[in-house]
Amino acid sequence: MIERSISSELERLLNRAPAVVLTGPRQVGKTTLARQIARKRSAVYLDLENPRDLARIEDVQQFCELNEGKLIVFDEVQRAPGMFATLRVIIDSYRQRGLRTGHFLLLGSASIDLLRQSGESLAGRVSYLELGPLSAREIDEEKTLKLWNRGGFPESFLAPDDNESARWREDFIRTYLERDIPQFGPRIPAETLRRFWTMLAHRQGGLLNASELARGLDVASVTAGRYLDLLVDLLLVRRLKPWTSNQGKRLVKTPRIYVRDSGVAHALLGITTVNDLLGHPAAGGSWEGYVIENLAGAMPKLGSMGFYRSKGGAEIDLIIDSGKGGLWAIEIKRGSVPKLSKGFHAACEDLKPSRRFVVHGGSESFPVGKGIEALSLRDMMETVSKL
Repeated sequence: MIERSISSELERLLNRAPAVVLTGPRQVGKTTLARQIARKRSAVYLDLENPRDLARIEDVQQFCELNEGKLIVFDEVQRAPGMFATLRVIIDSYRQRGLRTGHFLLLGSASIDLLRQSGESLAGRVSYLELGPLSAREIDEEKTLKLWNRGGFPESFLAPDDNESARWREDFIRTYLERDIPQFGPRIPAETLRRFWTMLAHRQGGLLNASELARGLDVASVTAGRYLDLLVDLLLVRRLKPWTSNQGKRLVKTPRIYVRDSGVAHALLGITTVNDLLGHPAAGGSWEGYVIENLAGAMPKLGSMGFYRSKGGAEIDLIIDSGKGGLWAIEIKRGSVPKLSKGFHAACEDLKPSRRFVVHGGSESFPVGKGIEALSLRDMMETVSKL
């Protein structure tokens, strides 16, 4: 069993809020984490994909009254969106009696609709937390390449060999395409959406070109945009927004696109082993996405991320704003002896970041001159977590 780093944060939120929404893609470990929490507390667990459990909350208010004083865990809560209004009434009745925290833990696999539904009904009564795949800080350092290759879904990472891991990820992709995604919107042919997902993997870290993607699928640009929205909503793809400034520079204003889990991206590309990965044209973009996902998971909730690119070639792979003033500029390099580009230095002259880093593939951290710190991924995650 791998201890998830957000477990203490989840406990803290349950001790502070009446309800907590835990989001994350399927198979990422939400249920395992929730069951661990449930064993520590007097808790009732319901899987709303189970018809029997779904029938038990036909009258949600009565069910909650029968289990008052217990933490109630609703898994796959998007199956019962109508329950949020009732939960609001129940939470308010508890508050009137001085029972203010730790009543409900709601687990869901989709972000936008779940956040909208819970936000509308439970405003001021709910906290949010996202559980991502395993991060570099949750595994032994010598397994970093394995994690990058296989991705962070626990079943994939812990598989006995690379072939079993690749087989699990292929089944994961097929299940999403054929069973899960049709539940979240209009019917999309599984093969079409797989081609779209694969095209994104080939363009890992590239600028979004909706017209090019649409031509490759022989669909309208608006349709391709809808496919992308769906994969973003399901926490499978990240849109990294461009950083804008008021300096009068002509800036790229198109987002960059990443398949969020590196192992899923590799499965879509037919990559099985680390040796296959290191020789693949997508290796650089894959490493960049892997680093960004790890840093996003380590960053405090109030921080924000983006990238900077001017029409003149000045570029920073990742910009972090802690919300406290001052930007951090981060260059991402796969090699352990990082060489910084002129574009990075030019971009730093434009933005005047308070700190400058290069994240590399080695395990050592050292200064590289001009106020720039070279950090390993784990050290950079530790630094970001203290923002």
